[in-house]
Amino acid sequence: MAEAHQAVGFEFTVRPDGADIKLSQEVIKNIYLSGVTAWRKRAIQFKNGVLAGVYPASPSSWLIVVIAMISTLYTRVDLSLGMIDLIKENLPRGYMSVQTGKVLSAILFATLLWLFLIYLLRYSLKALLSYHAWIFESHGKMSSSTKLWLSLIKMFSGRRPLLYSFQASLPRLPLPSVDDTIDRYLESVHALLDDKRYKQMETLANDFRNTSAPQLQRYLLLKSWWATNYVSDWWEEYIYLRGRSPIMVNSNFYVMDLLYITPTQRQTARAGNVVHAMLQYRRKLERGEHAPLRALGIVPMCSSQMERIFNTTRIPGIETGATRPMDVFSLHLIVENAYIYIYIYIYIVVSKLSLCHYHRCVSLRVPWARARLKYFSQGVNKASLQAVESSAFFLTLDDEAQGYDPAKTGSLDGYAKSLLHGKCYDRWFDKSFTLISYTNGKMGINTEHSWADAPIIGHMWEVFKKLPLFHYVESSRVSCRGGADPPSPCSPAVRPGDRLLPSRLHRRGPLQGRHQQRHPQIADDVDFHGCLFSEFGKGLIKKCRTSPDAFIQLALQLAQFRDQGGFCLTYESSMTRMFREGRTETVRSCTSEAVAFVRAMEEEDKTNGTRLELFRKAADKHQNMYRLAMTGSGIDRHLFCLYIMSKYLRMDSPFLKQVLSEPWKLSTSQTPQQQLNLVDINKFPRYVGAGGGFGPVADDGYGVSYIIVGEDLITFHISSKFSSSETDSFRFGQNIRKAMLDIQSLFKPTNHKTELPLMNGVSKGHKKDV
Repeated sequence: MAEAHQAVGFEFTVRPDGADIKLSQEVIKNIYLSGVTAWRKRAIQFKNGVLAGVYPASPSSWLIVVIAMISTLYTRVDLSLGMIDLIKENLPRGYMSVQTGKVLSAILFATLLWLFLIYLLRYSLKALLSYHAWIFESHGKMSSSTKLWLSLIKMFSGRRPLLYSFQASLPRLPLPSVDDTIDRYLESVHALLDDKRYKQMETLANDFRNTSAPQLQRYLLLKSWWATNYVSDWWEEYIYLRGRSPIMVNSNFYVMDLLYITPTQRQTARAGNVVHAMLQYRRKLERGEHAPLRALGIVPMCSSQMERIFNTTRIPGIETGATRPMDVFSLHLIVENAYIYIYIYIYIVVSKLSLCHYHRCVSLRVPWARARLKYFSQGVNKASLQAVESSAFFLTLDDEAQGYDPAKTGSLDGYAKSLLHGKCYDRWFDKSFTLISYTNGKMGINTEHSWADAPIIGHMWEVFKKLPLFHYVESSRVSCRGGADPPSPCSPAVRPGDRLLPSRLHRRGPLQGRHQQRHPQIADDVDFHGCLFSEFGKGLIKKCRTSPDAFIQLALQLAQFRDQGGFCLTYESSMTRMFREGRTETVRSCTSEAVAFVRAMEEEDKTNGTRLELFRKAADKHQNMYRLAMTGSGIDRHLFCLYIMSKYLRMDSPFLKQVLSEPWKLSTSQTPQQQLNLVDINKFPRYVGAGGGFGPVADDGYGVSYIIVGEDLITFHISSKFSSSETDSFRFGQNIRKAMLDIQSLFKPTNHKTELPLMNGVSKGHKKDV
């Protein structure tokens, strides 16, 4: 009967002499503790909501203002200019004494004055944060106006801000003018088109400028006034949620563990410590206690995306999906291990098992949406799916060993592919993120993209870089720091042995055949190569007095030209989080200046002095475009919103249709590094992350993610498709390496080049470690 008492909270027996109810004291205790925890969380959230709501003031400042106003009643100095007497005259009479009326009037006036001062401070801070000239100043040079501006920002920012304290003070994303956007677009494609095609595009652009553009812009201007951000909601819906292709490989991205360090070889020990750290992070996140991320340590960034890190899932639909934050007070997570799904309480460690074969439907958007409606709308299947979707996050205990091994060929490549798609059925791709733990103690994350961008998950992941400093306890009973918890009653949400899908779905369900085979085809087609460039890094590039990002982007253009024999439309992601609810903007890296530099590098009659001059012009151009994108003057998000508006108004625009259909054959992104500075990588140079990556965007193109790791290492994550005869990720990595060295040689006094052969003759399947 002991097992029955653990599984059932109480017994109810009807006897002739009455009903006999036996309650489990342990269950009642746990119910009580769960309720106390939930209400404590709500109280803390309410308190922090008040603190963030009145920021940059504080509740104590209200008391100071009230005391000051009441004091004027006795000093006979009317600082309210007669407002207190006016309020007193309009109060109901007959219910209070004259003295009480005066005090109440003073309190009401003080409260109104306090609120007015809060809004004055908030809008003053918003006006200050709308100043972006500081971004365009040369590195190391700061004008007097910028110094004054920074001083005012510090003064108006208050002390000890919470995570969401600055949200109400962040400016709205500005709407660029149509003329500016079209002119910048034409400039961005000039180097990619011949004279005839450019003339045709210029004609389309000018026709759009003179016909439908003004009307579309007026409606978009109205939206920019009304909505918090005129881009973000449409970007999430139309770019992510309305996509009908599988999100595995095509949308989700991954983040790797520490590159060189594995704190423990024991899988459960590492997973336990990381899960514990994640829950501590979630606790502070729920309370808004994380410090807001600030550029230069002063200018605040939008934190709205962080609200959906935990307890969020992507809900599929037939035509469009939804990113839905589930129960934020959920006290469980789901662990997958060899098709066994374990329901684990976060605060009361318990496990329940449930077989799951969801892999034939998850992340095939339309079939999965239909299967969800058909098989998960009632009964235990519905409860099981709700348990997964409402979990804090999803944890996979993988049965393989992964990670970077210098002695093993292609170790970083296999690690990347495992994080990106795994076996196709052992990650829950719809969850906000899946934490993946390998048998050798390595970790990683697979992230669903619709709810947030890479810097958000990177912010959380940086917290765990300090975990190697933890003490890991390994014994037969305890596999991570702390003692073993006693067994507790199981949750009734999922019963042992219940299948999440009915057996007929496995044998002859609607997802058999080509849909069942589609995921392995997608996964097997991904050609990945991880390239560790250790010849130099940020330290040497900065000595060349150039931007590390511009240096790498120009190296990518040179590598692309050598690899493909031509130039292509290039996507680089930048952030717009200096604005409220800002996400990303596109930097079109293949500029006319970049093309001129690359051609000079390949022309033997050009001197290194000429090449260096062209490099600096191209680097300056790239930096300026990146800054324009960060400050809301980009090209692509504006054109995207104009296109969506034209669809709503049923206005046909050949120009917008052409722009939105252009393929990005080279898609690039820089992974942020050291957002929190929790580990001094100069002191601990091996405690660095390997960054992350994503799948190829175009069938015949490359996806390149790179992370500038400290002073002497840059890691490239390169993806393409085996099915394309034009691409080869390893070959492209070799061309990147040679391009980096060739550019660096321009800065040497001797102008001596390190000779490396072009790798355009290496075939797929015959790769070697670099």
